[in-house]
Amino acid sequence: MISTPPLPDPAAPARHDVASRGALGSRPSGPLAGTLALPGDRGVASRALALGALAIGETVLSGISPSADLDPMLAALRAFGAEASYAGDDRITVRGLGVGGLLEPEAVIDCGDRAATAELLLGLAAGHGFATTFTGGRAGRAESLTRIIDPLRRMGVGIISRSRDRLPLSVRGPETPLPADLKLSDAAAEAKAALLLAALSAPGVTSLTEAATAPDAIETLLPAFGAALEIEDSTDGARTLRLEGRRDLKPQKLVIPGDPVLAAFPMVAALIVEGSAVRLRGAAMGRSRLALVETLTAMGATITLSDRHMAAGEPVADLVVAAGPLKAVTVAPARAAALFDVLPALAVAAAFADGRTVIEGLGALRRRAGDPIGALVTTLRACGVACEEGPESLAITGAERIAGGSRLAAPGDGALAMALLVLGLRAEEGVVIEDAGTAVADWPGFAVAMGSLGAAIASTDSTAA
Repeated sequence: MISTPPLPDPAAPARHDVASRGALGSRPSGPLAGTLALPGDRGVASRALALGALAIGETVLSGISPSADLDPMLAALRAFGAEASYAGDDRITVRGLGVGGLLEPEAVIDCGDRAATAELLLGLAAGHGFATTFTGGRAGRAESLTRIIDPLRRMGVGIISRSRDRLPLSVRGPETPLPADLKLSDAAAEAKAALLLAALSAPGVTSLTEAATAPDAIETLLPAFGAALEIEDSTDGARTLRLEGRRDLKPQKLVIPGDPVLAAFPMVAALIVEGSAVRLRGAAMGRSRLALVETLTAMGATITLSDRHMAAGEPVADLVVAAGPLKAVTVAPARAAALFDVLPALAVAAAFADGRTVIEGLGALRRRAGDPIGALVTTLRACGVACEEGPESLAITGAERIAGGSRLAAPGDGALAMALLVLGLRAEEGVVIEDAGTAVADWPGFAVAMGSLGAAIASTDSTAA
C-alpha cells in the first residue's frame, strides 16, 4: 500500500497559469538589423539542473535568462533539499546531494504547465524511496504522462493518480530501484531523459531502446557529469542506451547554448521583413535541432551558420539570416516531429511563401492537449491567412499581402503568441495579442529583444495595430 500526501483537487485553479500582462501589438516594420544573443536552451538547462541536484557539490550554469519554464524546476529541487537559485542575470547555481540523496518533500510539488518538467521531476523522484505528490497548472494537468509512467512501473516505482495518466499523481520510489530493459515506441526526448534520471539510482545496468531515435542533450550531459553511458545504434534505425547506476556524479560549470526554438521567431521575422539582416548568437545546432533551418533553407531562405563551437556538449553556431523570397515546400512525415515546437513560426514563413506549403505527419501533435493545430489554424485564418487542416496535415497558401488587423485572445502557448506577433511585422494592419502573458512566459524579454533589432512590437499603449 502506497502512503502519500493527500492529492490536490484537479479542478482547483492552477497556480502557474500566466497572469494577464496586458496586450502586445505588432505593426509593419522597417528592416530588422543587428545581433541578438539568444536565451539559453530551457531543455538543456532543465536536464543540467536535474543532474546538478544529483551531483556532489556546486554546479553552475550560465547563459540562462529567467523563465517561467524553469521556475517550477528550481522550486522542486529546493523542495527535494538541493540549493538551487539564480545567481545574477544569466546564471543558476545548484548544490546537489548525490545520487539517491534527495530528501522527501514536505509539500505537493507544482510542475507548472509543461509536461516536460513533470516528466523530468517524476524521473528524479522515482529513484528515491519516498513518496512525492505532483500537480501542475491547467495545461500541465491536461497532458498524458503514459510514456513515462509505464516504464517507471517496470522499475518498481509505485504511481497512483485520480486521472489515470495525468497530474495530479503520487510517486513512491522503491528502496532499491530495479534495473530494467525499457522500450520507447515513439520519439520522446523528455521521457528518455526522465527514465535515465531514474536509472541513475538503480544498481546495475538499465537499457533503454528507442524505436524512433530522438537525440537529446541528456546523452551528452550524462558523461560530462561522470555517468557511465553507452549508446548503440542499430541498422534498423533504433538506438539502445545502457546506463550504469549508482555512480557518483561530478558537478559541472556549463555555458548553456541558445534555445533554437526561441531562435525561430527572430529568424522568421528577418526572413519576411524586406531588407532585414540579423545575426542570432549561439544557437544549439545539434542533429536534432536543424530541422527548421533545413526546411526554411529548402524554401529558399538565406541562412548561414557561422562561428561553430561546442557548449554543454552541444554543437553551437551563430545564425546569420537575410530577407528574401520564399517558396512553398512539402514537409514529409519523417521530418514533422522535429518541427512540432516551431510549427507556428514555420506557418508564418509559409504564409508569405509563393505557393502552397503542406506539412504532413502532424497526427501526434494534434493529439496533444488543447489541439495545437486547431488553435494555429483558427488564429491564422483570423489574420487573413489561407490554410486547411487535415487529421494528419496542415496546408498553408502563401500570399504577398496579408491583412492582419486582428485582436486575438491569448493563445494557449507562447510559441503561437510570438509567431502571431512576428506575422504582424508584415501584415498590413498588424496584429494585437490581448493578453501577452503566454509570450512573456516563454521568453520574458521577447518584445525588448525584438525591439533591439528594430521590430515594431510594443504594448498597445504605444503601438497602433
